[in-house]
Amino acid sequence: MLRIARAADTPENLSAILGLIEEASAWLSLKGTDQWQRPWPSRRQRDARVRRGLRRGTTWIVWAADRAVATVTTAATPKRKVWSAAVCDLSASAVYAHRLIVTRDFAGWGLGTQLIDWTGLRGHRDYGAEWIRIDVWSSNLALHQYYTKRGFEFCGECPDRRYPSGMLFQKSVLDISEPESPLFAEFEVPVSPFAVSGLAASGPSAPIGSDDEYRSCGRSWRRRAASLSRSL
Repeated sequence: MLRIARAADTPENLSAILGLIEEASAWLSLKGTDQWQRPWPSRRQRDARVRRGLRRGTTWIVWAADRAVATVTTAATPKRKVWSAAVCDLSASAVYAHRLIVTRDFAGWGLGTQLIDWTGLRGHRDYGAEWIRIDVWSSNLALHQYYTKRGFEFCGECPDRRYPSGMLFQKSVLDISEPESPLFAEFEVPVSPFAVSGLAASGPSAPIGSDDEYRSCGRSWRRRAASLSRSL
């Protein structure tokens, strides 16, 4: 089973995430979309955003042994300039997903769908998120369809047309179903501003532990999903 863990702020994890971005960019170039063909608004600023996610402890990586195969960065609050014209209720608690990427070697597994759902459930567990929200590349119509087929609803556009990821979507956490066959188990490494330096030594192989521990994490995730369906 694959393993998901909070990514420590290390050069190795930064390199792994940038590698996933570059791989996705190369594949997208073959699909006739301009998504991620140039770092926005610059490579320096794009990389700085990735680093901030690592420093804040809000970036997660899915691992196959010591290889990063997927990632997502989360936030509890919206980017106000992006979501200011949204027709959804921004006062409602939500988890905002950013840089959700799955390596092409795992395309077709349903890993992206499970990672989306896990993000919603994790946000609910951490602070009662009612919605999972994402801003999607404006010109990538196939990606819009990907999210709508998975229960997301369109909820507006970023008013700044220069922002390339301006199509806004949301899905109720109530609509998240527990996966019958989870592809990954959660391995939580507590991260705080004081703990990051201690985790750095773990590098990209941070998800360690026995198989029994990971099976236990997987059962815990399923129990949280079942509890959510009863409580909401």
